[in-house]
Amino acid sequence: MSDNERNTELDAGLELATFAGGCFWCMVSPFEEMPGIKKVVSGYTGGHKPNPTYEEVCSGTTGHAEAVQITFDPNVFPYTKLLDIFWQQIDPTDAGGQFHDRGDSYRTAIFYHNEEQRLAAEASKRELEASGRFDRPIVTEIVPAGPFYPAEEYHQDYHKKQPLRYKMYRKGSGRDAFIAKHWSLPKDEAELKRRLTPLQYEVTQRGATEPPFHNEFWDHKEEGLYVDIVSGEPLFTSRDKYDSGCGWPSFTKPVDPSNVTEHIDLSHGMIRTEVRSRKGNSHLGHVFDDGPKPGGLRYCINSAALRFIPKEDLEKEGYGEYRHLFD
Repeated sequence: MSDNERNTELDAGLELATFAGGCFWCMVSPFEEMPGIKKVVSGYTGGHKPNPTYEEVCSGTTGHAEAVQITFDPNVFPYTKLLDIFWQQIDPTDAGGQFHDRGDSYRTAIFYHNEEQRLAAEASKRELEASGRFDRPIVTEIVPAGPFYPAEEYHQDYHKKQPLRYKMYRKGSGRDAFIAKHWSLPKDEAELKRRLTPLQYEVTQRGATEPPFHNEFWDHKEEGLYVDIVSGEPLFTSRDKYDSGCGWPSFTKPVDPSNVTEHIDLSHGMIRTEVRSRKGNSHLGHVFDDGPKPGGLRYCINSAALRFIPKEDLEKEGYGEYRHLFD
């Protein structure tokens, strides 16, 4: 389906955003559960062949890149925030592909749909270059959006259809390690030990687990926001908290999926999915697939990794943008 054809299907007030960031499997989940995001589709764009197949795109003969196209409400989630998320998923200094996926079909690019998006993308790229976060030039292209062709159905929502293979692929590709290296906050061990309690330090920095039923928030019912005790990143809300009977705070979903990363945990003779905060790189707990429907997930989190902010204090604490979640 062409870009013009998709635009005619958009509801009033919605827009498209299109990003190439290497393997499109890894570019869906960072966006899909954000407020105002209506749809995320994996596909191909930037080339010359109509309706290409995955094999044709991977062969490098079509000129297309693997990409995701996002339908979003800019009044709820502005394009500038989508750009922030995009930059934090990729290596913008690599012109030859992304991580262990090599070739032009895995290049990075921002495909803008209007002049406002072009200006915002170029400003964000200049800001990233000036930040000094990377020691090589930013090579991600900013180019006009053209026809976008949805990928085959088995590629759509791959992270949900094949969660274990997806997580192992992300880790094995080097993407997760790169993101943690370049986007985690620098840590001052002495300052952390001074600021955190011994239990908070052991949980967040060394992956310890606090006792069930003997922790601060396992049966906490006040309305508000739970943030990372180390970095302050918003993680979960009381609206998504429920009593799972496990003795630790349990949530059905993060408030901002881009602030939570998942990692394969093979410790203690088990295969589990560890949950960490993105910027703080704090160990939070684990996520399991035995939660309530419709999502079916249970984020089992250590209280010692969390700080609670009551809803009436959100503005005062600098989290006013989340106040609407409790209205």
